[in-house]
Amino acid sequence: MNAESHDVNPLHGWKQRFTPVPLSIPHTRRAADAALRAWGLDRSAAGLVLLVVSELATNAVRHGRVPGRYFEVRIAYDAEKMVGVEVSDPREGHPALADPTPDDESGRGLAIVDALAEAWGVRERIVGKTVWARIRL
Repeated sequence: MNAESHDVNPLHGWKQRFTPVPLSIPHTRRAADAALRAWGLDRSAAGLVLLVVSELATNAVRHGRVPGRYFEVRIAYDAEKMVGVEVSDPREGHPALADPTPDDESGRGLAIVDALAEAWGVRERIVGKTVWARIRL
């Protein structure tokens, strides 16, 4: 994890709130994909960003859920082909890279984000946190 945020100066931006239930994850991917495609990203670039969106949104649903509260996904894309992904949820605490065994069925999400992103980290909010990632295409 990188401690400092590398903000994106966006040409394009998108954000949406979602209910923190497992069925929201495919909806999150579809909505984010529509935005990325509208910005002209090809299937390969969009797929890379969507994998990060999916992993961070899944973490928000599994670990950041607070009854009656939403999680929010924000994506920004700039002229230098940097994409910023931010997922905010109302639960406090910092996620950490796990060390799953080969038999574990979960625990690899942040490792995937760490492998794909140029930088990622966590920012505290008044309520909850934002997990962010910066992806260079």
